[in-house]
Amino acid sequence: MTQTIAVITGGSRGLGRSMALHLAEKGVDVVLTWRSRKGDADAVVADIEKRGRKAVALQLDTSATEGFAEFSRELSSVLGQVWGRDSFDFLVNNAGTGVHKSFAETTEADFDQLVDIHLRGVFFLTQQLLPLIADGGRIVNISSGLARFALPGYAAYGTMKGAVEVLTRYLAKELGDRKIAVNAVAPGAVETDFGGGAVRDNDDLNAYIASQTAMGRVGLPDDIGGAVSSLLIGDLGWMTGQRIEVSGGQSL
Repeated sequence: MTQTIAVITGGSRGLGRSMALHLAEKGVDVVLTWRSRKGDADAVVADIEKRGRKAVALQLDTSATEGFAEFSRELSSVLGQVWGRDSFDFLVNNAGTGVHKSFAETTEADFDQLVDIHLRGVFFLTQQLLPLIADGGRIVNISSGLARFALPGYAAYGTMKGAVEVLTRYLAKELGDRKIAVNAVAPGAVETDFGGGAVRDNDDLNAYIASQTAMGRVGLPDDIGGAVSSLLIGDLGWMTGQRIEVSGGQSL
């Protein structure tokens, strides 16, 4: 029986780590990427292996498109050596960073960094990996609640995630003939080290967001990891081109 394999960018920490562990719990093997924290990535691999699944961590800078062809070759080699396959089943475009600045203070360098990671990187990495994604597979692009509701300081970041949601619909349309389902998951505010860990570490901010959320708290990494794994493993192959917000009802 062919083993199911997921590729998760930015899988060494935060939401990506949670996604990897939830998928492993559900019987999926994982290739995760890391940019600068090899120790964190190795720890996630060890955690997955403790769950009885196979895992490999590969270095990748998702802002550097010139490295995507080599990454694809490396991934292809790993798939053959570890799994005896020439394809994988699930791609999760998760890697990201944040800029918290007002519209007036956002620089071109800030903007370009977000474009490179959240838009250009997602677009061209997915394009590069298309030959390796199995027909009938699934792609999840990580968006943000900030593409729906607006909070001061996130104009550039929210703009990128809005573009990711449009890209998701186009991918769903163009990959439909291969029966590849493509959807976007949009987390609300989550307690991680993202953006300097403000939601996690600033009690006043945490309490304010909780007060604006129907379920009365901010999100935890497992809320998102569980949702993404359920979307990939569940009986949702007929759903494609959709935006699924996982925010506990933030700013309804």
